[in-house]
Amino acid sequence: MLVAVAIVGLLVGLIGPAAMRQLQSSRVKTTEAQIAQIRAAIDIYQIDTGRLPPAGTGLGALVSDPGATPGWNGPYLRDGKMPVDAWGGTFQYRLEQGRPRLVSLGSDGQPGGTGDAADIEG
Repeated sequence: MLVAVAIVGLLVGLIGPAAMRQLQSSRVKTTEAQIAQIRAAIDIYQIDTGRLPPAGTGLGALVSDPGATPGWNGPYLRDGKMPVDAWGGTFQYRLEQGRPRLVSLGSDGQPGGTGDAADIEG
């Protein structure tokens, strides 16, 4: 019995960290895919309205018309809901030099970081 417990403990010790790394990698890939979907929605919004979503209304402009925007034909996101990243955080949106920038703040929800806490940009 003691040998079986030792073997199970060894397996958990070996497999556990690998499983956690795989889970974090999966969350990063999921978040990257979500960023790609949001970018596609921004592109369609821009085609319809002739402009990017305003920084003031942010990604909310993809879900509901912020104020009788000419050409708005949304919602541009699935189910008319704002997606959250794989850690449950909101995506940051801003315009930099006239170009949209999307950021997930990673697992810690704070700017910067390393590993799974690193920002994911798109």
